[in-house]
Amino acid sequence: MTSSHLSETTLRSLPKGIAIPGYDRSKVIPGIVHLGVGAFHRAHQAAYVDDCLAAGDMDWGIVGVSLRSADTRDALSPQDGLYTLAVRSSGEEKLRVIGSIGSMLVAPEDPGAVLAALIHPRTRIVTLTITEKAYLRAAGGGLDTAHPDIVHDLANPQMPKTAHGFLAEALARRREAGTPPFTVLCCDNLPANGATLHRLLAEFAEMRDARLDQMGDARLGAKGDAGLAQSGNASLASHIADQVAFPSSMVDRIVPATTDADRARIAVELGVEDAWPVMTEPFCQWVVEDRFPAGRPAWERFGVTMVEDVRPFEDMKLRLLNGAHSGIAYLGLLSGHATVDRAFADPAIRQFVDALWAEAIPTLPEGAGLDTSAYTAELAERFSNTALAHRTAQIANDGSQKLPQRIVASSIERLRASAAPRHLMLVVAAWIAACEARGKSLPEAHFTDPLDVPMTAICGNRPSAAETTAAVFDLAGFAKGEPGRERLIELTANHLEQLRRGGPAAAFAALGS
Repeated sequence: MTSSHLSETTLRSLPKGIAIPGYDRSKVIPGIVHLGVGAFHRAHQAAYVDDCLAAGDMDWGIVGVSLRSADTRDALSPQDGLYTLAVRSSGEEKLRVIGSIGSMLVAPEDPGAVLAALIHPRTRIVTLTITEKAYLRAAGGGLDTAHPDIVHDLANPQMPKTAHGFLAEALARRREAGTPPFTVLCCDNLPANGATLHRLLAEFAEMRDARLDQMGDARLGAKGDAGLAQSGNASLASHIADQVAFPSSMVDRIVPATTDADRARIAVELGVEDAWPVMTEPFCQWVVEDRFPAGRPAWERFGVTMVEDVRPFEDMKLRLLNGAHSGIAYLGLLSGHATVDRAFADPAIRQFVDALWAEAIPTLPEGAGLDTSAYTAELAERFSNTALAHRTAQIANDGSQKLPQRIVASSIERLRASAAPRHLMLVVAAWIAACEARGKSLPEAHFTDPLDVPMTAICGNRPSAAETTAAVFDLAGFAKGEPGRERLIELTANHLEQLRRGGPAAAFAALGS
């Protein structure tokens, strides 16, 4: 294998047939700061922005920010931010080098540099793919005000750790400098993701305002200096609530984890090494509410759907794609299937997914023009893509954060319509059973969840299925305050009992009885 790396120096020597940036990267102006530079962002939003730059819309380069790990920065910086996007179908693979990420920052190393990028007047959009758990929501859906990182950010606003802390401090500094606020565009799988982030950030800002007011009052009392009062920050929450745009969006592209075999194969194709190429499928969708007071790229030229209301598209994706994905993941793990395509090829799981879709489809909004038949047919084709090797364990991560919007929401809608969500609730039971299987039939850390410690305590005591389910619902806050909550617990407990007795085969048999 060659020892040279993908970079600006080697870019022009790549073999013909490999697409490369068709623009002068030195002339790109960074107008977007992206929080959470993982594989999904690099396969999705960064590719759309790359299209815009190639079309001459050069004001929208990306400054990437990792909120935790330096791994992506360390891989891409020696490559001048370049990386390969490998679009794989069952029959072929097409390679494209993406150049839209101009620089990368690692927040724990230098939070000041991240804030400097956020407050720069040329930054007009901040996008986020930080995963569901990084929004730090409590079981009831509000901000987890007791989370150590939230506590830290309130006490140290100039040295934040969380997305909430960075956004609040940057918006406060922009306001003080007379710089218009940036638009905040959430691209994570949260229900009404823009509105959800807006609410969480406003809640954080209210706590921050109160703390700064208390600090100002204490200093004023100690020193008698009115200039130390924090009146300038007192209305940050109202500024965020009234002046900052938070359009919702729906994103969709399957992006499996990159393996060493992928790296080796891509290196052979390129003739140079790429430390972190990204694997993905041909399908790509982005639906965005068109509310960008500070301007935006012309995304619609490259397939992005700009709409007034993203909710119907979001619900269809969360409940049909993501809901099915979770079911395939947990039932696949319990059935011994390592990848989505293998699990979906299992006739019992395939039949289950069809039945899950049949339960979820009636919960979608009517009159929104959704073609669920075409959508599920396309999903079936995507799930069958043998080239992706999308690991069921990867999808299984963070179930406590994903299942409320993927499964529980549609189950509640089913109950309101006097219909039983029997197949939907098997997904929740399969998640619990898969958690119980870790360290037994599954490897100890095969997948992870923010609630792993208390979940392990619940599962370790091995109470009855009914007791286990009730405890997990309380812990995760599933269907909290909903009239049909006890019915959901009952359905889940019945499924869990079958899974404990005879695995997925027993659970599927009970569904058919």
